[in-house]
Amino acid sequence: EEQPVDTIYPEESPENKIMMSCHESGLLHITKTEIKSPSFVLDLDMFSTDEREAVYVKEGQGAVLLCDPPPHFPADLFFRWILNEFPEFISLDKRRFVSQTTGNLYISTVRASDSGNYSCFVSSPSIAKSVFSKFIPLVPIAEREKYPADIKVKSPDTYTLLGQNITLECFALGNPIPQIRWRKLDGDLPVHRHNISMAGSLLHLYDIQYEDEGLYECEADNSKGKDRHRVHLYVEGAPEWVEKISSSERDIGGDYIMSCLASGKPKPHVHFLKNGRMHLKSDQLKINLHLAGMYQCIAENRHGTIYANAELRVFASAPSFEWNPVKPKLLGAKNGRVVIDCKPRAAPRPSISWSKGTELLHNSSRIFIWPDGSLELLNITKSDEGKYICFAENDRGRANSSGSLSVTDATKITLAPSNADVSVGKSARMECATSHDPTLDLTFIWSLDTHVIDFDRDREHYEHKMVNSAGTSSSELLISNTQLRHAGRYSCTAQTPVDNVTASAELVVRGPPGPPGGVRVEEVTTNRVRVIWSHGTDNLSPISKYTIQYRDVREQQEWREASTSPVNVEGNAEMASVINLTPWTEYEFRVIATNTLGTGPPSDPSPKITTREARPVVAPSDISGGGGTSRELTITWTPVQPQYYYGSNFGYIIAFKPHNDPEWMRVTVTDPQARKYVHKDSKIPPSTRFEVKMKAFNSQGEGPFSVSAFIYSAQDVPAEAPTVIEARTLSATEAVVSWVPVQLQTVEGYQVRYWRESVENEASAQRALVSSRENHTRLDNMKPNSHYLIEVRAYNGAGYGPASQRHKIYTKKAPPSRPPKIIGTKMNYSGTTINIAWEQVEPLANESTVEGYKVLYRQEGQPSGMLYTTVKQSIDLPMKKGDYLVEVRAHSEGGDGAVAQVRIAGKTTFTLVLMWYLGVKLPIEPLSGKL
Repeated sequence: EEQPVDTIYPEESPENKIMMSCHESGLLHITKTEIKSPSFVLDLDMFSTDEREAVYVKEGQGAVLLCDPPPHFPADLFFRWILNEFPEFISLDKRRFVSQTTGNLYISTVRASDSGNYSCFVSSPSIAKSVFSKFIPLVPIAEREKYPADIKVKSPDTYTLLGQNITLECFALGNPIPQIRWRKLDGDLPVHRHNISMAGSLLHLYDIQYEDEGLYECEADNSKGKDRHRVHLYVEGAPEWVEKISSSERDIGGDYIMSCLASGKPKPHVHFLKNGRMHLKSDQLKINLHLAGMYQCIAENRHGTIYANAELRVFASAPSFEWNPVKPKLLGAKNGRVVIDCKPRAAPRPSISWSKGTELLHNSSRIFIWPDGSLELLNITKSDEGKYICFAENDRGRANSSGSLSVTDATKITLAPSNADVSVGKSARMECATSHDPTLDLTFIWSLDTHVIDFDRDREHYEHKMVNSAGTSSSELLISNTQLRHAGRYSCTAQTPVDNVTASAELVVRGPPGPPGGVRVEEVTTNRVRVIWSHGTDNLSPISKYTIQYRDVREQQEWREASTSPVNVEGNAEMASVINLTPWTEYEFRVIATNTLGTGPPSDPSPKITTREARPVVAPSDISGGGGTSRELTITWTPVQPQYYYGSNFGYIIAFKPHNDPEWMRVTVTDPQARKYVHKDSKIPPSTRFEVKMKAFNSQGEGPFSVSAFIYSAQDVPAEAPTVIEARTLSATEAVVSWVPVQLQTVEGYQVRYWRESVENEASAQRALVSSRENHTRLDNMKPNSHYLIEVRAYNGAGYGPASQRHKIYTKKAPPSRPPKIIGTKMNYSGTTINIAWEQVEPLANESTVEGYKVLYRQEGQPSGMLYTTVKQSIDLPMKKGDYLVEVRAHSEGGDGAVAQVRIAGKTTFTLVLMWYLGVKLPIEPLSGKL
């Protein structure tokens, strides 16, 4: 009965909707409603097969490629664009943007590099399916002009619900690439709940609140003009309880307000039900037995409905002191006051009267009966001791309860704390002493500005000592390492179970000043601003000076001390100029105060400001160059650091001319991070000396030229071909080639190319590069038993010269592929040598004839050892201490064959002689055997 009835969807009958409700009679009503099957199907159709028309755009203009997605359900699609072939997806940046609303691709400024074929790629996360459109050719036309910012992607006015996340889109075409900024016209963007991505094109708002509703503006700006678009965001929400009813028990005849208050947008409609029926009465009730029952409060709007439930119980009874009798023993201090409670359980509310013994009490100058029935006695004396009786009566009966009052001596302060004045870090001491009734326990309570001191939690700074004797007590408070927060009014309270007295004293703490307030910036120029602030607290020591600090926001610098005018900022100042700033830099400032006791904490940072733009004064450095291909002049440099741009639209102007030529040529590079420029001209003679100088420019003008540098244009490729002297094979996989060097100073080296004739094409040839100081090289990784063609050509920075005549060689057959088979070992009488024997290796038909054998004798774990050669099928090796490996392989003109390996465990001389004497044969295993 206390819970709202839910709607139930039986799993076994998805076509039926079962509604359950509870009638006031207690019957359960069930109704059945049919649900029609949905008429839609989850799907994403294919794009049209019609060819897409090419888009021709002048370089510098903006372009829009339409996606036109196919029919689909549901609506949540994700759009990307393919360039030329799958899966080469274009990367998005401040120049390129894909709307996730329409799928269209927007390019703010078309460049020659954008040429290509574009396809709209559409994915449906709901059904894990993707399709893509026919390719759209984009053809840039070489006519670069500048165009003002023009916003093409505009989010419409948007409705959202409380707590949801939304994204607003804004993208502009234009040349130069427009910068995009967002702001809220009727307030600030939500702190910590917004994010701007895609170079400003997307504004993400998270966990939407009602205060986020309003007008948002997107501004696109470049050097040719501005454009703006405004979006109205409307926020609505389902009802939420601000105040709701709860179960309660009330006395009969009393008043009770039952209140429900809900927030939401649109404003929720709120109404009450009692025992399941509409309750049309006021929510302020005069309690009677008929009002008892179950109440339900309902708040609803078009976004939802919420419920609150409560039970109202009504109480009625005669007075009773069973649960709350008058205290049987009461204490009061002489000349003080005492309050005796009388709180029987009764409904309706009873009338209260008091007596002392048999004497009925009435209100007087010393006696007062409160409306709640409590009895108050003022200025009590010993004559007030005795028995007090409380009488309670209502229309359902009567009852009484009594207690006895005893009067004690009053507590008095005999030594009050004294005022103190200290500096930060010093100690202070306060004392407090009292006289009191010796029969009562006494406790001292110390407080600062009405807040009781917790000596356990604050033991770092506070300590107290207490001394008790018959009738007198004292307490000492020690405050160590005082801080500014410890200043204030200290109170000593002496408290007994009957009364308490308090005495107070002031502690003054002097220290460094507090932070200045209200820091702001005015009169912003290229390198100077005026900083204004308000005085903070001086903490009882006059401020002697101020220090201004700044930091570069974009560089995320640490705070630095600023140069100011005047140089020394006096303690009575509230403004100063900061000088020697960098143009077109975002700064924030803070102010720090100092007095004779130290330097205080810094103020909050000022609002961020950006200094005005100015012409650049720094030119590119380390100008050099040279190299490249024929008829080119390559110029390189170190770019200017961003902090020296001094303005927007930053770039470089390069001036160059042949040495001693009066006419300068000028080119403009608009990329501020560029490091290289290549000037191509078929009329440039090779290795010509050029004079080059550079300067920077921005929207405010041009800076000074750098010091001239002298570089040379590219050389011509070598005109002569080397003459090959010899080309011969060394083995099945190696050859050597030598040639007569080209007698040109411009040669940097030689390239040798070799490939198998009629098997490999010339483009897949293997290559070897050789220094110009060499005239021969070794060729490896060749195939056995193959015809190879070899050619040599000289090269330099301009490219490769003509090739030599091709030489043909024939690699030898491959070495034997089968390893020797080791057939045994035998040790001599003295144990100083061991004989290793193997079978003759027979090569295959396509392998080289065996000319002999190579035996490598090495200590295990070492890469090298003693190499022996023999034409026999055995060899005597010296016996050594330790473990050794013996490797045997056949040798042929095609190289070394496969290896057979045996491991020999070294023995002492005595052991070896004994084994020989006993005729023990030394067992071995080929490849992994151990002697």
